[in-house]
Amino acid sequence: MPVSVVLFTSDLRLHDHPPLGAALSGGRRVVPLFVRDPGVDRAGFAAPNRLAFLADCLHHLDAGLRERGGRLVVRSGDVVDQVCAVVREVDADEVHLAGGVSAYARRREERGRAALAADGRRTVVHDAVTTVLPPGAVTPAGSDHYAVFTPYFRAWSGQPVRGVLGAPRAVPVPDAVGSEPLPSRAEVRGVSAGLAAGGERVGRALLAAWLRGPVAAYADRHDDLPGDATSRLSPHLHFGTLSPVELVHRARRSATAGAEAFVRQLAWRDFHHQVLAARPAAAGADYRPRQDRWRSGAQARADVEAWREGRTGYPVIDAAMRQLRHEGWMHNRGRLLTASFLTKTLYIDWRVGARHFLDLLVDGDIANNQLNWQWAAGTGTDTRPGRVLNPVAQGRRHDPDGAYVRRWVPELASVPGRAVHEPWKLPGLARAAVDDYPDPIVDLSAGLARFRQAREHG
Repeated sequence: MPVSVVLFTSDLRLHDHPPLGAALSGGRRVVPLFVRDPGVDRAGFAAPNRLAFLADCLHHLDAGLRERGGRLVVRSGDVVDQVCAVVREVDADEVHLAGGVSAYARRREERGRAALAADGRRTVVHDAVTTVLPPGAVTPAGSDHYAVFTPYFRAWSGQPVRGVLGAPRAVPVPDAVGSEPLPSRAEVRGVSAGLAAGGERVGRALLAAWLRGPVAAYADRHDDLPGDATSRLSPHLHFGTLSPVELVHRARRSATAGAEAFVRQLAWRDFHHQVLAARPAAAGADYRPRQDRWRSGAQARADVEAWREGRTGYPVIDAAMRQLRHEGWMHNRGRLLTASFLTKTLYIDWRVGARHFLDLLVDGDIANNQLNWQWAAGTGTDTRPGRVLNPVAQGRRHDPDGAYVRRWVPELASVPGRAVHEPWKLPGLARAAVDDYPDPIVDLSAGLARFRQAREHG
């Protein structure tokens, strides 16, 4: 009986998994393989929160495979070397995997393809596994990618989306192939105390609950900071425990304004992936350089540390940064506000903020993290690169009664209502009661003037 290898990467699920479905066709046996890549560690991307969530995902994947008569094979080392070793052990004639987007993933695919071809084996790379449409599926005339979201969304919305595959009923795995033990969340140090559980079963339960009702209000409530009315599915999309293709199909069946707004966010995710696929250097370099001379020196470093610790003196910024540290996740509006504050109010290089987010975010990936940071900094795809989000005005708008701030900034728990967004204006005794909370580290008008002057003079 012929044997295929399925290399799992950021697609840790059994439902709607084209590589696994193709590998099982024709009665084949399959080796479901995950390789713990030391290159991820060396590049600084093996953050504790993602390692812990990954361990959950692998346990769920292995459990699902065992229910179907199979198991997950885990190896450690160079991915191409380990794939080739497993192929030789079981005499597999083909390897299936999901297409990657980053430069690192694409180099790995090409190395694997060449190494396997030299040994007479076939590599099959599947598109539309980790995104709804593959990068390059829609392009404007004269360019290899869309640089602005709105025209991309129009083109994206007009494209057919492939059908959803069911989970396989049986996954026969050769007995001879050996595996390392599965990693465990308990082995990981430095995990955020409030980190959510990972795994396909958890993700599917969240999705079902989301589609049963909350999605209908998403268009109106997605910026509601205290209401926390977002799906929280982003970690499951990052690790692939949920299929973005399935999410689009199921959300569209809801036929509500909220569901369509949710689908639009999935299109934003695809948009960033197609930008990065076409311009891999945007992972670390300005997509649209603005000749910024970002602040540096002792005071800038002190400001960055205050931002990281949630001690800027601007309550909505500090609440969001403390949520990030506690949960390894942050509300989408909080991400926009904290990024705008760092890059445009403090005028700190966006790469400093992007690195901190990648150190903590369970859903942190290169495409969405780096390009969203560039959007906020005005060096990316935003058509209004000079926009600045005022944290006081934004706090009043999206946390009007101050409940989000009081949840994450306990020093301000005694401050009622919207007054919590400007504690420095509290009268005598009330201000003294919140002395543990710092004064603002920067005057908003001065910060804005500094940003505009720097942009104007390069």
